[in-house]
Amino acid sequence: MKKVSILGSTGSVGRNTIDLVASQPDKFKVIALTANTNVKLLAEQARVLNAEHAVIADESLYSELKQALAGTQIRAAAGHQAVVDAAGIPADWIMAAIVGAAGVSSTLRAIEQGTAVALANKESLVCAGPFMMAAVEKHGTTLLPVDSEHNAIFQVFNPLQRAGIKRLILTASGGPFLRKQRAELSAITPEQAVRHPTWAMGRKISVDSATMMNKSLEVIEAHYLFNVKNEEIDVVIHPQSIVHSMVEYIDGSILSQMGAADMRTPIANALAWPDRMQTTGNALSFENQINLSFEQIDIIRFPAVKMARDVLRAHSPAASTVFNAANEAAVAAFLARRLKFSEIESVVEETLQTANIPSVSSLEAIFQTDTDARRIAETVISRVN
Repeated sequence: MKKVSILGSTGSVGRNTIDLVASQPDKFKVIALTANTNVKLLAEQARVLNAEHAVIADESLYSELKQALAGTQIRAAAGHQAVVDAAGIPADWIMAAIVGAAGVSSTLRAIEQGTAVALANKESLVCAGPFMMAAVEKHGTTLLPVDSEHNAIFQVFNPLQRAGIKRLILTASGGPFLRKQRAELSAITPEQAVRHPTWAMGRKISVDSATMMNKSLEVIEAHYLFNVKNEEIDVVIHPQSIVHSMVEYIDGSILSQMGAADMRTPIANALAWPDRMQTTGNALSFENQINLSFEQIDIIRFPAVKMARDVLRAHSPAASTVFNAANEAAVAAFLARRLKFSEIESVVEETLQTANIPSVSSLEAIFQTDTDARRIAETVISRVN
């Protein structure tokens, strides 16, 4: 049986992973599950899957978790360090699905095991790409991308023909406001922003999709994952979310991976790798007519993608750390109704312009840069309001 741990088990990716694991109980043994604050669902998942460990990041919820697991052999723990420690419990396969910079430490600890890490926490590479990839190489870790776009590239990227690869093409749905003008965005509510037209995702990622910030972070992630240059990564709008990304070769061939807009497909690919498994998700059907369309991004409408490219040109992991931290702060403010939707990108841009981008040589320096950037972003948010 494959021993698996799921970091961020109560989030969207975590729940889909559990759905797949539960569908084949004879093939998987659950070692550890972690969550941020959803103690009730965490305890339920741990009981159903008979996990060995259940960890809640919020220390104030430890007693509640302990009580919910009473009468079982499941070991309960709480706190940020306990989550990191859970990532270090020996397992064959670890899902890193904690959203945001909060998942950096646990993802790195999982990588240090030297087994297989399924990466859904793109912010780990955005904030600390050089450190993460150095750890992957040092420990001989198999890094399996789970984001649908990067998993698609992973499936059609032939490392034996690396010299023949011309570019990576990330597809983007355009989110729920693709056809709206900039002037129309100031009145957008959180309820509207999280209502994605093709994907079922968490609130933060749904907002990122609506601003195209998610795609911007994915450009940076692809740069590190596949060791490609900024100018070798393109982004195109594909509203149907059927072609999940493409790789173009120098002979003119473009290879794509297609599938339904269901995260269980890329998760299943990573969970069973190097084999394949039956997914519990939706499958793409050609019984009805399928139309595929592609269009270029309007950088006036979606300025975040240009910002990401500027960040990569800075050749500094600290720049991408500031970029991500400012966006996390701005999205949180928008969801709390402290910031207009149309002001998210401007907060990120001003934070990038204001912050002192240091030359960092350690993960501790990255964390300090993250803290400093959030403080600057909060100052910008307060002034905007």
